[in-house]
Amino acid sequence: MYLVKETFSYTLEIKKSTFLAFITPYDNFQPLRQQLKQQHPKSRHIVYAFRYLNEHNQIVEDLSDDGEPKGSSAPPILSVLRGEDIINSAILVVRYFGGIRLGIGGLVRAYGNATKEVIKQANLIEYIAKEVFTFETSYPLVGKYEHFLNGMGVSFDREFLASSVQWKVLFSQEEKEKFMDFRRV
Repeated sequence: MYLVKETFSYTLEIKKSTFLAFITPYDNFQPLRQQLKQQHPKSRHIVYAFRYLNEHNQIVEDLSDDGEPKGSSAPPILSVLRGEDIINSAILVVRYFGGIRLGIGGLVRAYGNATKEVIKQANLIEYIAKEVFTFETSYPLVGKYEHFLNGMGVSFDREFLASSVQWKVLFSQEEKEKFMDFRRV
């Protein structure tokens, strides 16, 4: 699975209609949608689709044709997102109508192509599942563990208790295995 960490855009023109496509991290979806509505008040449609992982690691999807004929615009966007295995991301496409009707098939191709092109522009990052791992150490071992975790480049929090230190670390499965090997030494 893949995701984006920043917003990318692409402009496509088909039969005088302009399609402004944006791919953005899911957390930025609503702010970007509001921004696009303000920046493009004369556009006819702002179509979108998104996919994200919820707290149970289930993929949640939603879409909106925003006034385009039902099934002609958002489903092709969602289909491309699925095909590219992109999660935690949203695609929004602003359409300015150029006066020539594209028909259902033309809209499907236009929105699908705009989505494919904006994905080509994007810097896709491989998604790696991480989970919180909690453990405790004695005070004399704090420096050793801190040095190891910093060397791995993982994020962690510590809580200094009366007789020990409690650690919360965000690990991928591979990082967790390295850490378990380190603890055995």
